[in-house]
Parts: sequence; structure tokens; C-alpha cells
Amino acid sequence: MSESPQPRDIPERPQGPEQDAALQRDGARHHDEATRAAHSSRTSRAARAQGGDERPVATVAQRDALTRPTAVLDEAHLGDIEGALGRIRLGDEQRSGWRRQLVTFLAIMGPGLIVMVGDNDAGGVATYAQAGQNYGYSLLWVLLLLIPVLIVNQEMVVRLGAVTGVGHARLINERFGRFWGTFSVGDLFLLNFLTIVTEFIGVSLALAYFGVSQYISVPAAALILIVITTSGSFQRWERAMFLFIAASLVIIPLAWMSHPRWSQIGYHFVVPGIQGGVNSTAVLLIIAIVGTTVAPWQLFFQQSNVIDKRITPRFIKYERGDTTMGAFVVVIGASLILVAAVYAVRGTSLAGHFTDALGVAEALRAKAYVLGALFAIVLLDASIIGAAAVTLSTSYAFGDVFNLKHSLHRSFRDAKAFYATYAVMIAAAAGIVLIPHAPLGLLTEAVQALAGVLLPSASVFLLLLCNDIEVLGPWMNRRWLNVLAGVIISVLLVLSGTLVVDTLFPSFNAAATAIWIAIGMVVSGIIAAIYLQMTKSRRPPRQPHPATTMTAAERLNWRMPPLALLKPVQWSTGTKLGVLTLRAYLVVSVLLLIVKAVQLGTSHS
Repeated sequence: MSESPQPRDIPERPQGPEQDAALQRDGARHHDEATRAAHSSRTSRAARAQGGDERPVATVAQRDALTRPTAVLDEAHLGDIEGALGRIRLGDEQRSGWRRQLVTFLAIMGPGLIVMVGDNDAGGVATYAQAGQNYGYSLLWVLLLLIPVLIVNQEMVVRLGAVTGVGHARLINERFGRFWGTFSVGDLFLLNFLTIVTEFIGVSLALAYFGVSQYISVPAAALILIVITTSGSFQRWERAMFLFIAASLVIIPLAWMSHPRWSQIGYHFVVPGIQGGVNSTAVLLIIAIVGTTVAPWQLFFQQSNVIDKRITPRFIKYERGDTTMGAFVVVIGASLILVAAVYAVRGTSLAGHFTDALGVAEALRAKAYVLGALFAIVLLDASIIGAAAVTLSTSYAFGDVFNLKHSLHRSFRDAKAFYATYAVMIAAAAGIVLIPHAPLGLLTEAVQALAGVLLPSASVFLLLLCNDIEVLGPWMNRRWLNVLAGVIISVLLVLSGTLVVDTLFPSFNAAATAIWIAIGMVVSGIIAAIYLQMTKSRRPPRQPHPATTMTAAERLNWRMPPLALLKPVQWSTGTKLGVLTLRAYLVVSVLLLIVKAVQLGTSHS
């Protein structure tokens, strides 16, 4: 007999005096913050009286919000916002005026931009270059369509981070049970580790262009990443990331010197098509573009990075701007890489025969040495940013789930387990790349396949969390956003299913597979809608939640209460059925992919 679906595995929590003591400690901690805010406001009044710098006075609503216990798990996540381009002190209010708003935006900017630029990593550079080398400008429309997908997904993550103060992995564990919590961290670790390996493959290929041995380039890159991250300063880490982002701007002169054909570029951005017609290879490349641009690690990284930067609901609009800007930056960067790859093989026999990113750099060298060098720098820079962000997302998740101190504001001595997890993953991934005859090509393929399987599940739980009123209160998704997110998840499921089927059964036609999966989902959706409509009268009416009637000021100061105080998740019949189906799909798909990987590894040995 199959196990009956349970809406939630309730983790053990301290009860009675232990729970009361924990809540009192939370309240005391926030009381200390309120005291500092009040002291800050008194200091500002004294400064104004003496003609000094003006500092805004903390409002009563803000002081009350600080005294309420929240779910923020780590004291390091409370205090001033210390960004690479500015600082916002605790208790400061947002003042009107474009200058003040610009200063605030510059201080907030970081998590959205870093997560997006980090997404154009070594695998991304290789995938976009392959699209350009094999299909010219014809796949640019795919990149344009990814902008709303990136913005919708990551905007939901921004709200979760700012409002809850709790990482993505811990929220899944607390709200959906141990199975999904363990699964989310387990698959994140596996996928992220394989992705980090591909980043070091990118490092070795990039510096090989300049004649540097991988036995020098890979360990050096690993050491740089560890030193930057274990500095014990969030601000220093973010400034280092901004320096790498600035270095990636060499893609602009590279693309400009690649003699872009602007009329063709404009046409292919807005008119869908595939050079040479639709075939399985092209469909799988489109899936790879989506998979490398919309990756599961992004959700975990940005939510935790928003928390680590101490961004609260009052600054959500600025972080939304940061995320939106990052989405455009990532697509523009991907498009310029594609443009450079088109030029690299234009008029040569290499067109349509992609090998790897180094092959594109060598093709550009034939045009001019500086072009190949710029492309190699782009690949190197992308690999380092990607490795930093992907590894950090894993360390954040481990800290969340295992209740470890996990903040870049802490020193190495104060958060040994957090930084050790980061360093060990970096060292292990770099070591695998240095193993002679390691199946690096197989690992790269495994990353794409596994990412395709796991992305829909990550998006589903993101959507469920953003509709959990206990978690987001007045910041829950609006109905139009749920509809848009549902469409996006449906498309991701079609692409995921197509990739899994093609990986397991290469003889199948990918385009036909995608069509049949889409038809099956539409039919299933219609059946589910009819069933839910027929059972509507049996469901109890939904009671209004106090959070739905909050004023604008109350909304800006609302944060999720301690996890121990949240009501259990109440799942509808449709949600239970959907989640159980998703669980079955994931288990079967991952097992089949493991079998396939073993078969390929055995055949290559």
C-alpha cells in the first residue's frame, strides 16, 4: 500500500520554557537593535542642533517593528547595510529626492547584479558561443524571452529574503517537511559541485590560450576564490565581485570589433526562427540556453545574499531594480558572446562545428590575436564569478539547514564550518579538473541534464512559498503574478521533460517529444481544473488574514515571525496531487539519469 500524502512533516521544536526562552532571546536581541536606533535618532537631533550632518529620526513604526521577534536566524544578518558602493545605517529612513534614491540604490545594488552576471558562467559562455557558431544570429530571440523569466523568478526570491530573513533551503525544510528539505539541499550540493567543476574547466581553457598550464591556473584561481570569500567582510567580498564584473565589460569592445550586422541582429531578436530548420539538435541547444540562464542555484544564492546584506522590506523596490538591471545585463552579455562567436567562424569551415570555448578563442585568434585574448578573458572572468556565486549558494544552504553561523560579515574563526564548506568544495572541484583523463565532457553533460530535471521543482516550491501567507503576509504574490509564474513553470516542465527523454533515449525526436509533453500537460491541466471546479463546494470558505488589511507603513515594517510560531501549511487536494506527481517525476528521472551516466562512464572507460 502506498504511503498517504502528508502535507507537512513537522520538525521537532523546543516546547514550553525552552521555546519561551528562545522567543525572549529574540525579543531581547531586537530590543537592543531598537535601543541603538533610538540612540541614533537622539544623536542625529543633537547633531542638527549643533549644525552637524543631518540624520533621519527612526519612526515609531520602525522601532516597534524592531522590538517584535522575527525569524532572522543569525545576529550577523542584523545591522547596517554595507554595500560595495555605499552604506545605509540602521534606523535611516528613505528620504525623497532623486539624489537620495540614487545613493540608496547604489548601496543596495549587488545581489541581483552578481547573481545574474554569475549566471553567464563558463557553461553559459560555451552555450552562447555554440549557438552563435552553429546557428548564427537565429537564436537571439530565445535570449530576449528569458528576461521576463529571470525577473519573475528572482523578484519572488527578493521578497522571500527581505521579508523572512530565512534562507530558501530552511524555508522549504520548515514548510514542506524533511523530505523536501533534504532533497533540496542534496540536489543543490550535487548540481552545484558539478557546476563548480565546469567553472574550473573554463579557467583551464581560458588561460590555456595564453599558454598557462592548468596545474598553475586552476590552483591559483581556487586560492583567489578562497581568499576573497574568507576575508570576514561582506563589503570586501562584494567589492571584489564588482571588480570582476567590471572586467567582464571587455565583451563590449570584443563584440564591437566583431563587425556585428545590426539589421540581422535586430531581426532575429524579435522574429523566432532556427537557422537550418527545426531539428533535435537545435531544440536541445535551446533547452541548454534556458537551463544555463535560469539555474536552481540562483534562487538559493540571491535569497541568502539579500539576507546577508541585511536588506529589509523597506528596500525591496531598490533590490527589484538591481535584479531587473541584472536580467538585462545577463541577456546583453550573452548576446554579445553570441555575436563574437558568429564573427569567429564567419566564412570558415568551422561554422556549424562547435567544439568548446577555447575553440572559439582560437578561431578569433585567426582574425586577430587581441580578439581571441579578449574572449579568453571573458571566459576566465565568467568562470571565477560563477564559481564564487555557485559555491557560496551551497555554503549558505548548509548553514541554513544545519543551523550553522553563515554570514560573510563573520570572521573565519567565528564561522569555521561555513567557510570550511566553501573552501572544501572549491578545492575538491579544482582537484577533479586536474585528474588526468577525468571524464570532464561527461560531467558537463551531466550538469545540463541534472539542471533541467531540478529547475521545475525549485520553481514550484518558490511559487508555493510566495503564496504562503504565514511566510510572506502582505507581500504574497498577486494573482496576475501567479498566472505568469504558472506559465513559466509549465514551459520549464516541458523543456525539462524533453531533456530527460532525449538524454535517456537519444533516438527520439526532441521537437516531437516537446510537443507531446506540452499536449499532455494541457490535457492534465484541463482535467485538474474540472475536478477542482466540481469539488469547489466541498472546500471550506477561506478566512481573511490580518496581513491582507495592513496599511502601507505596516507592510513596509512587517517581517515573518519566528518559524516556531507559524501555522502549519494547509495544502489543497490539487496541491497535494501536484507535489506527489512532482516527487515521483524527480525520483524516477534522477535514478534514470544516474543509470545513464554509469552506462556512459562504463562505455568510455
